[in-house]
Parts: sequence; C-alpha cells; structure tokens
Amino acid sequence: MSTIVRGVRNAFRNTIRTGGVTVILALSIGLALVMLLSLKTVQARIQTVKQSIGNTISVSPAGARGFDGGGEPLTQTDLDAVKSLPHVSGVVASLNDRLTPITDTSLASAIDPGTLGNRFRSRGGDAAPAPAGNSSGGATRTFTIPIMVSGVGQVTAAAVNATSLKFTSGSAVDASGKANVADIGTELATKNNLKVGSTFTYGTTTVTVSGIFDAGNKFANAGVIMPIATVQTLSAQPGQISTATITADDITNVPAAVTAIKAKLGTKADVVSQQDTATNAIAPLENIKTVSLYSLIGALTAGAVITFLTMLMIVRERRREIGVLKAIGASNVKIVVQFVAEAVTLTSMGAVVGVIGGLLLSNPVLKLLVTTSTSTSTTGAGPGGGGRGFARIIGGFGGQSLQNLQAVIGYDILLYGLLAALIIAVVGSALPAWLIAKVRPAEVMRGE
Repeated sequence: MSTIVRGVRNAFRNTIRTGGVTVILALSIGLALVMLLSLKTVQARIQTVKQSIGNTISVSPAGARGFDGGGEPLTQTDLDAVKSLPHVSGVVASLNDRLTPITDTSLASAIDPGTLGNRFRSRGGDAAPAPAGNSSGGATRTFTIPIMVSGVGQVTAAAVNATSLKFTSGSAVDASGKANVADIGTELATKNNLKVGSTFTYGTTTVTVSGIFDAGNKFANAGVIMPIATVQTLSAQPGQISTATITADDITNVPAAVTAIKAKLGTKADVVSQQDTATNAIAPLENIKTVSLYSLIGALTAGAVITFLTMLMIVRERRREIGVLKAIGASNVKIVVQFVAEAVTLTSMGAVVGVIGGLLLSNPVLKLLVTTSTSTSTTGAGPGGGGRGFARIIGGFGGQSLQNLQAVIGYDILLYGLLAALIIAVVGSALPAWLIAKVRPAEVMRGE
C-alpha cells in the first residue's frame, strides 16, 4: 500500500474525531472565505468612491453661485494656469446662459412657473412694476421660466446638474467645437415639437438640434447643452467661464491641489472640494475593511492552530506505530508524507464544506457588517450632531457607497483560499510528524 493511500485511509480511522475536525476546520475556512470576499468587495467599492467623487474640485468666480451672487467671471487664461499645477489631471470648463422665450429665443419654456416660480421671481426683484393706483405691486405681465443653456467642454450628466444622461435620439454635440448645434432635453423637445435636425434661434443665430437627452428629472430635461465656445460667442462672453470642475490625480492629493489652485487664482475664485464628502462616504467602508481584515487573520490563524494541534495529537498517539514503520525500513520522509496526506484529507473535507458555507453566507454576513458599521457611525449623535451629518451623507453619495454592496465571487479567490488551506495543512502536519519521525525505533519500543 502506498504511503499516500495509507495517509488518506488513516484520516477515517476515528470517525468521531474526523467529523469534529472537519466541522471545526469548515467553520474556520468558511469564515476566512467570507472575510476575504468582504475585504475584496469593500476594497473595490472604496476605489470606486475615490474615483467618483473623492478627487473632484469645483472652481467658480468668487461670490457667484450659478446665476446668484456677483463677481467677475473666470477666463480661459485662468484655467490654463490651473492645468499646469501639480496633481491636476483634468479641467472641464462650462459657461451658463439664460434665454428668455420670445425675447432671446424661439423656444418656449417647458416648465410652468407655478406658485414657486412666481414667488422666487417676485422675491428676486423681477416683478413687473405696479400699474398706476396699484400699491400692491402686482404683476401685470406674464412670467415665464428662462431656458437654461449649458456651454460645456465635455458632455456629461453634471452639465445639467443630473446624475445620469441618456440620449433618446441623435448624439452628443462635439463639445470641443464651435458649431451652432445643441442637445436638448426631452421636456423641451416635446414642448417645442423638436426632433434631431430641427432648428431654433439663439438670439439671431439659427441652432440645429444634434441630440435629445433624458437626464432623469424635469428641470434638467428642460435645458440645453451646447459647446462652450458656441455659448461664449452667442452670449457675447468671449473667453469667459462660469464654473470649472478640476480632477485631482488621487484623493490623497486633493488638499494639495486645492491649496495650489487657491494660491494660483487668489481672491478671484471660490475653490471647493468634495474631500469631506468622500471621507465620510468611505468611513463606514473602512470600518468594514478593518473588521474583515482582522477576522480573516483570526480565521487563518485559528485554522493553522487547529490543524497543528490535531496533527500533533494524532502523531503522538501513533508514536509506537511510527517506531514500527521505521523498524521495517520506512524513511523519515515517507512517514512525514503519510501524515501530510492525512492532514490534507481532513483539511480538504473541511475546505469543501467551508467553501460551500462561505459562498452561502458571504452576502448575509456582508450585509450584517454594513448594518453594524452604519449603526456605529450614526449612534450617539444628538440633534444637529455627527449622527445627522452622517445621515445626510448616507442620503447622498455616502449612502450609495453602501448600497447594493454584493460580494463578488471569483475563481481566483477560491483558488487562493484552497491554496492557503493546503499550505496550512502541510505545514501544520509536517512539523510534528518530522519531530516524532526522528526518534529511534528502539527508544520508542523501550518507552512503550
């Protein structure tokens, strides 16, 4: 009988012990697999969050926010200076304009003013002067919502303050060009009976519809996207910029990039980063990552210790058997191989059960970790404190960072897990077997 076959059969000599060791190893391997999957999943999500919001910096004219406030616009020269700064990997500029229906454009607004529009209009000082004898200042002319035009250097959902942008027909304009073309939202297209190839006026210039988009909300779908150079020309704002989105090369370099931009532009610009938002969004993920890492180390250590102690006990019980094998000519290597084969058999059975359990429990355990991490982050904060602040983050991108967090199971992870289990089995059994195998047969027999 070969040494390996004898080792495999020895694994089943004591049924109760075999079952107990298999269950314990299965628990250890299953926990290790769950923690490994959780760790890999969270690491991938952290990287996604960092790439999505963590490295974005918003630059706008000092004192201005869209069409509110005041101040002087930024220029292309300002952005060219920013592009050369350290840690700045991208700069996307935009210029906004408002078109009043009938006066500035042939388009009709797709948004009805309603109570809110008329209230904001009167509060903003846009109310029509009161007629003679009317002290209330009531408006006598019809108010319409202006049509928002976004001149962009890159067509994205952010151009219309949305989170998604899908073209229902046509295609996006060439944002780097100067053609008199535009993409319009579905609401605006329906209101004005426009389709791809239709035209409308921007001042005295005819503009052709290149594409029709759906941004997921009525306000964005009532807007217009055009190349920034075209808007600069048609709105008589040559070289001017309303806002710029700066992308840092890494989230860790955002503070340095913000400092450099502020130093370069001075008091002419307001510079705001999403560093705090990103940090708060990543915080619960980092908690899960830490728990998963420590649990993974603990599970692997427990598996190694269990294997070592089990094999140590088995080897010591068979001390006499080892002496007999050596007396009939078995080498130390063959004895070690026999016990390694037995340990690998036990570990393999535990690994099969553990892998199945790990795959079944990976997502429930990950969900539990998410719930625990979220509760920990929000517990203990009173009104207006850190809890409410975190709740606001969870309502935004921070919450999205924990949403739909599913463990991704790949063959590479399973192979790594099985390889780790086999290494633990080999090392945990070879060491005690080698120590006992070095004992002389005469000493073993005399001791017995």
